[in-house]
Amino acid sequence: MAGHTVTRAQLGEAVYQEVGLSRNESGELVEAVLQEISDALIRGEPVKISSFGSFTVRQKGQRVGRNPKTGEEVPILPRKVLVFRASHVLKSRVDAGEGEAAGEDVPAADPAPGAGALPGATPFGSFPNRDGDGGHS
Repeated sequence: MAGHTVTRAQLGEAVYQEVGLSRNESGELVEAVLQEISDALIRGEPVKISSFGSFTVRQKGQRVGRNPKTGEEVPILPRKVLVFRASHVLKSRVDAGEGEAAGEDVPAADPAPGAGALPGATPFGSFPNRDGDGGHS
């Protein structure tokens, strides 16, 4: 596995490169999307992102666990946990190793039959740039 973590700044830069917004606007857009996802999850609503996956909050009940060192039983309190379930499209792309590697563009494969996406489309669709041509700048 690569030891690289994608940051908010890198997501903002990717939006800047692909969409054509200013760097500030791109960063604000990334922040707004992440905030909306967070707010929905806090409200207990599931978040589904087509061709990517879904986030849900699950309530776990109280249970008895064991201290692995001593074997002593310890109660584990009820809590909420965040669950992410990847879409079959994302799973297929990860399994095939698709994406940008070493800074090179790797063309996306056609989606699985019935995936509802256009052949060659990115999982996030195409966004118009400032010139309104719908393409990349």
